[in-house]
Amino acid sequence: MTVKAILESKGHDVFTLGPNEKLSEAIRMLAEHRIGALVITNGDRKIVGILSERDIVRVVAKEGAAALDIAVRSAMTPKVKICNENHTVNEVMEIMTRGRFRHLPVEKNGLLDGIVSIGDVVKRRIEDVEREAEEIRAYIATA
Repeated sequence: MTVKAILESKGHDVFTLGPNEKLSEAIRMLAEHRIGALVITNGDRKIVGILSERDIVRVVAKEGAAALDIAVRSAMTPKVKICNENHTVNEVMEIMTRGRFRHLPVEKNGLLDGIVSIGDVVKRRIEDVEREAEEIRAYIATA
């Protein structure tokens, strides 16, 4: 199972924000859309960072309420791990586990093409395991 199959199922839509927007706008978007991360782009879908709830918590813990007025670029993670549509579910799980994050942008031709979350990956992995178990049951029943 690949990232391409996940995106074909869930879609390629990603919530993005520019690096010069205020952190308060990022928080509003996260809450409004009930998501855990925003991909930060420079307007042409070129990925320049990612902003997660954890990033926000770190900045608010350090700066207090003043953090709401700082630019997203000051809070985002600028070195973003990415994947492409050919990565397998297992490869994506390994990247997320090693990096200790829950969202992985998908890049195609140098531009943002989608995003996969740990929930997407776990759901797909469970579906694979259930399918394999059913195939084994069918094989045993016919043997």
